[in-house]
This record gives sequence, C-alpha cells and structure tokens, in this order.
Amino acid sequence: MALNIPGLIMMIIFYLLVLGIGIWASVKSKKMEKNTQGGQVEFSFLANRSVSLVVGVFTMTATWVGGGFVLGIAESVYDPTRGLVWALVPLQTFIAFIIGATMSVVIDLSFSVCVWISTVVVIIYTVLGGLYSVAYTDIIQISLVFLSLWLCVPFVLTSDVYTDISETVFNHTHHGSWLGHVESDEVWRWIDQFLLMTLGNLAAQDFHQRTLSSSSMSTARIICFIAAGAVVIVGIPSVLIGAVAASTDWNCTSYGSPSPYERGQAAMVLPITLQNLTPIYISAFGIGAIAAAAMSSADSLLLSATTIFTTNIYQTIRSQASDKELQWVIRLSIVAAGLVGTSLTYLENAIMMFWILGSDLTYSILLPQLICVLFIRVSNGYGAAAGFAIAFIIRVLCGEPLFGLPVILHFPGCTLEDGVYVQRFPVKTFCMLSGLVSILLVSYVASLLFNKGILPERWDVFKVKSQEAPPPAEGAREADGDDKCVSEPMLDTKC
Repeated sequence: MALNIPGLIMMIIFYLLVLGIGIWASVKSKKMEKNTQGGQVEFSFLANRSVSLVVGVFTMTATWVGGGFVLGIAESVYDPTRGLVWALVPLQTFIAFIIGATMSVVIDLSFSVCVWISTVVVIIYTVLGGLYSVAYTDIIQISLVFLSLWLCVPFVLTSDVYTDISETVFNHTHHGSWLGHVESDEVWRWIDQFLLMTLGNLAAQDFHQRTLSSSSMSTARIICFIAAGAVVIVGIPSVLIGAVAASTDWNCTSYGSPSPYERGQAAMVLPITLQNLTPIYISAFGIGAIAAAAMSSADSLLLSATTIFTTNIYQTIRSQASDKELQWVIRLSIVAAGLVGTSLTYLENAIMMFWILGSDLTYSILLPQLICVLFIRVSNGYGAAAGFAIAFIIRVLCGEPLFGLPVILHFPGCTLEDGVYVQRFPVKTFCMLSGLVSILLVSYVASLLFNKGILPERWDVFKVKSQEAPPPAEGAREADGDDKCVSEPMLDTKC
C-alpha cells in the first residue's frame, strides 16, 4: 500500500494543533494557579473546579466519544453476526490499539511507530497542563470528530458501489443485514450488556472527574444533559458508514475481494470504507477524526489512572507530602501509565481482555459501592468489604471464556458451545445486584451489633458506632442556646 500523503499531512497538522493547544492551556493554568488559593493537585486533577459550561460539554462528550466509540459502532453495524441492535459501544477495542491500527492501515506506517507517536503527544500535553490541557484539547478533538465524520458521510452515501441501505436493513445482499437481530436466547445477554454500558459508566473515574471540575452543581448537571445528546449525534455517522460498508460490493472497489469481514479486518471497516469510497482528501479528514476520538479518551484515561494512584495510594502512604512533591508524582505517574498502557498494545489479543475486564468490574463491583456511598446511609465499611468480595467471587464463578475462566455457577440458559459453556443469563447484572444486597445486609447487621453493644467496641475496625451520633437530650438545644447546629445520624455535625 502506498503512503497516503494527504492523510499523513492531516495527521501532522492535527498533532501539532493538539499539542499547541495543550501547551497553551498549561501556560494558562500556571497563570491562574498563581492568582488562587488552590493547590497544584487541585489544578492538575480538577482544573481548580472552574470548568465552564461550554468547555465542560466538549470535554464530557470527548471523554465518551473515543476510538472504541467511533470505530466500534461502525464495526458492530457492519458485522453480520451482530448489527445495529448490538452497537452498544462495543468493548472490542483499546484506545492506543485503535489509533495505531488506523494510522497503520491508512497511511501505511509501522503499527508500533503510530502508537508511540500518539502516546508521546498525549503524554506531553497531559503532563504539562493536567485537566486544563485535557479539557481544552478536547474542544478541538471533539470538534474535529464531529465536523470530519459528518463531512465524510455525504461522499460515502453518494458512492455508486453499494446497494441502498434502506434495502439492506433487513435483507442479505452483499453482506448480512446491518440492522442485526437478537435471538430469543440472547435477549437477557443483550439486556446485560446494555445495562453494563449505560449504568457501568456512572462509576467510571473520568466521568466524575469531569463533573467535579465544573464551576457549579447546576453547570455539572447541564453538562451531562447536553453531552448525552451530543454523543448520540456524533455516533450517527459511524452507524451510516457501517451500514454502507455492509451494503457494499467490495469487488467493485480498489479494496477488492474478499470483504473486510472475511479478511478479519472488521474492526477497521470505518477507515477502510473512507479510504475506498471517498476522495483521498476527504478520507484524510476522516483519519484525523479517528485519531482525535482516540486521543480524547486516551488523555482522560491517563489522568484518571494518575488521580487514583496519587490520591488513593501515594497520599495515603505519604500524608505529609508537599504540593510540589505530589506534582512530580503526578507527572511521573502520567508518563509511567502512558508507557505501560502503550506497551500492552504489543499483546494484541490481551488488549481486548484488559478493556473488557475494566468495564466488567466497574459495573459488577464498583457501581453498587457508588450507589451505597451516595444514597444509602446505612452502608458502612463492613458492608463495602463484603459486597466487594461477594460480587467478585460470584463473577469469577460465573466464568469468562475470554480469560479461560471455567463456568462453575450454571445459570438458566447456560449452554455448551464448541466445548465451552456460555452463559445466557445476565450474570454481570446478577453480580452487581448481589454486591448491592450484600452491602446493605452486612452494613445493617454490623451497625446493629456494634450500636446495641452485642459486640465490643474495640472490635469495631471501621468505627461504625462513632458514625451514629446520639440523639440530643430533651431541651439540650434550649440550654445551649445554639440553634444553628444540627446533629444527623451517619453524618458529621453540620454547623
């Protein structure tokens, strides 16, 4: 394959543009930091909680519209075994793998070179400006995704090598129906995957990092509503391009036969379609859109992993660490996470496993914890530990073919296919609900045992008894003359 010069030029311009904006945002954040009382960590992770509505909408949308989103939807629509009904933002892709593979396919550069170029750019601007750089680069990234993909759609739809997608929505022409179908024994598994993709994301670190960085609570709420609609609009071009790919006679294109699906290149069907069904200068914009989508999620993941390590691990070990020390930990963590994540791309098939594992555990194990922390007062450390352990154990016992875990718990509909047991039951949702119920039951029992004096207070590792403030004595408030303080169960005294 010859080098795609327009595509290469587009990628260079895009990288320089994103890098320039990232550096500009980092300089801006440094100036703002000098004029506020917030620490460096607050600026790096939450942009000093000053992200405006406009910037917030862009960065929230860009967080979800990643490489897996853009390419995964097109792949699912094109795949004759799945179709549009299974296009629930598939988990078959990983950010660095997506951008590297795309560049490799379209501009004919080495896969490893493409991956490392992208990684270096992302690491540089994330290290320099933290969430400020990520948020402002998200503006140009999501804008490029939106404009470039919608620019490509008319050229794809006016191509003369495919059958009208309205005729192939149900029928098998050159390919399977692009709408797809859900067999009766797959309904529960479809529901399970749908709930995982919708509710599981609520427990994701990068989502809450965006909401907490907003300038106000109302701004965060509006950002979520607007971004929800924006994500749907940005996803439409991928659906249309996937449908066209499924309706195309590939023998009439320069790609030739067999089709991308038969060659095992279904994951790259979007860039392949752009390359063969649009003018070369138009496909170059599409390549930039894919790169933008991948990088917009890659920087969010880097910052998210760094936040968890710095605040939950390093600061716990070194509580006396200064702001300057933490800032260096943040920078080194971003570099380390970027290098480790990029190195995983050499494992190829294992990349998909890591990605699926992360989403699975977020939904099955972390979501119940989040629900209880935010909405259920009775929950405590004992329940959290029990819920985590029970959900994890049940999930392992349910088995997972991708990881070679055998099915030990056989739920209704579990069938043997090609020597491997496949669960038709919504096992992920079952694990999530099991964890939620376990947290509530164990929390209630532990609170009862310690607060009723059935177990000695010295055994109360998680200090459940101290969480329950004793009710004020009759007339105590009148005696104190302080009617501003209110004592609430399970909460610290609010004054």
